[in-house]
Amino acid sequence: MSTTLLDKVKTIKTLNNIAGSGLNVFKKENFIIDNDSENPDAIVVRSYNMHAIDFGDKLKAIARAGAGVNNIPVEKCTEQGIVVFNTPGANANAVKEMVLTSLMASSRNLFDGVAWAKNLKDEGEQIPKLVEAGKKQFVGKEIKGKTLGVIGLGAIGALVANDALDLDMDVIGFDPFISVDTAWNLSRNVQRAMTLEQLFAESDYITVHVPLTNDTKGMFNKEAFSIMKEGVQILNFSRGELVNEIDMAVALENGEVGRYITDFPNENVLKMKNIIPVPHLGASTQESEENCAIMAARQVKDYLETGNIKNSVNFPNVYLPYTGKQRVAAFHKNVPNMVGQITMAISGYSLNIADMVNRSRGEYAYTMIDIDNEVEGDIIPSLEAKIREIEGIVTTRVL
Repeated sequence: MSTTLLDKVKTIKTLNNIAGSGLNVFKKENFIIDNDSENPDAIVVRSYNMHAIDFGDKLKAIARAGAGVNNIPVEKCTEQGIVVFNTPGANANAVKEMVLTSLMASSRNLFDGVAWAKNLKDEGEQIPKLVEAGKKQFVGKEIKGKTLGVIGLGAIGALVANDALDLDMDVIGFDPFISVDTAWNLSRNVQRAMTLEQLFAESDYITVHVPLTNDTKGMFNKEAFSIMKEGVQILNFSRGELVNEIDMAVALENGEVGRYITDFPNENVLKMKNIIPVPHLGASTQESEENCAIMAARQVKDYLETGNIKNSVNFPNVYLPYTGKQRVAAFHKNVPNMVGQITMAISGYSLNIADMVNRSRGEYAYTMIDIDNEVEGDIIPSLEAKIREIEGIVTTRVL
């Protein structure tokens, strides 16, 4: 897979309806949107399942307009040198608002009450009396002074925690992998749980905001429920598979869990007692879709034009100020002397190095090298071919 300065026009393909504000990012003479292309330079996607797709040899990047990338074969992309981007934080406010809305509405039995009231539509003048007589069955609880446990303090979890404090809740958070940026944005009044078990034991409400991994799959299970307060309310706007549905059904039936609010209804969930199934609306706002689309498009555009990488799930994040100098970008195995071999290949063409950066991520690394003197067009294919001959090189291109 390779591209040169001769390949000026970049083709972008979308696999879902992407907000126009995002597509507008590509409204330049060197970009075209072609959804019929079988070999685009980049793909922008939302929830489309890409696992059965064969990628063309020109494909350099896939951007998910959202946070989760379960619909993208990330490992396959890494092996082929394709950068996979996501848009963390772009939909955070939308999900936060849905979590807090569901938290308050479920605590006040609002969903059940509204559904009951709608069934009174044929009762005529008796409706006011029936409302007054029936409302007592929906008496709820206030969230003020209650404890909210927040699992995962990333972009969404931190917003939920901070706003819950403003609602006069006590907030306890658990995140062993909290980033420095998140820590700066998190209120100091959020109590830190040293273990997940501590959070389970102290919370009246629990909301989860972690990715689905082998470690988190089924984390809400019989053992976890046995530690929690009786009647705890659990909110899941992250991934349905975080919950062991068999154990949840039992916990709801016997009252260990008072309510389960989930954005991921399925046949098993809909048969459970005391569940509130939300039809996957967590990030479904006009603002969220636009924010995700713009962020995804900008990341793709920047990568194609400058080689810089931000918010990749499989490549290291790398930034080298782009000054207009020609740039060699190479993705390769993270092995000794790789950078030395790349620079030696460049020097073989009597080219001087102006600047460079190398970052690794696990078994792979990414190197960008700026060339001080102009690379003649006919040299570029030869230089790329020379670098590709190095054992461990996955992809290379000259920008």
